Amino acid sequence: MEPTYEPEITLDRDSQVPLYQQIAKPIEAAILSGALPAGAMIEDEVSMAIRLDVARPTARRALQELASRGLLTRRRGVGTRVTPPHVHRPMKLSSLNDDLAEAGFAPSTKVLSYEMRESTQDEAEQLDIPQGEGLLAVRRLRYADNHPLALLTNLIPLDIAPTWQELGENGLYRCLSARKVEVTSARQVIGAREATAKEAQELGETEGAPLLTMNRTGYATDGRVIEVGQHVYRPSLYSFHFSLFTS
Repeated sequence: MEPTYEPEITLDRDSQVPLYQQIAKPIEAAILSGALPAGAMIEDEVSMAIRLDVARPTARRALQELASRGLLTRRRGVGTRVTPPHVHRPMKLSSLNDDLAEAGFAPSTKVLSYEMRESTQDEAEQLDIPQGEGLLAVRRLRYADNHPLALLTNLIPLDIAPTWQELGENGLYRCLSARKVEVTSARQVIGAREATAKEAQELGETEGAPLLTMNRTGYATDGRVIEVGQHVYRPSLYSFHFSLFTS
């Protein structure tokens, strides 16, 4: 059975500091120091209230305060866990896999589907190829330190398509680079929407939870469309960073 952590907390009932803050503060310190590692299961509010001899709403508020700050993740029926480190991705033309590795995370990938087939009219227009020409449609689940982070759906021209094994071991751009194909420019649209039931199950979220979205079309130097991607990310673990300048 997975261990449940009971953070060491000492309460001063004569203090003017509210009890929920006295509970939240040492848990915060333990998380930030690494004493409570990412993914660690924290005792539930009922057990905490009994152990510390406080009202259940007091324990609930302490945990909720930490959850609202992104330090804890609370899910009904699953429990309360220390939130994994947040992935801050720069807005540049790069591979998510490489960005995670550069940021100190251990990325891994599960290929959920891999289909070589003829392109539909809409897909052909997106890839700028004749309708019916071959393509690879692939869907992957990307992890950061064993935590599900993003669902990546891509269309790739068949003549440069990586294998299932390659995509399970490396990022897409690295796979393409091994074929002497470089993505040198892209059009990208950032948005947000609610998670479907399937996406929620795969990402460890609840149905209807907010997701970040990114749609990208990548081009080679000669203008050829190399890939069309439709990706979704967990905003609790992921964000985009922009640098803005005056004209």
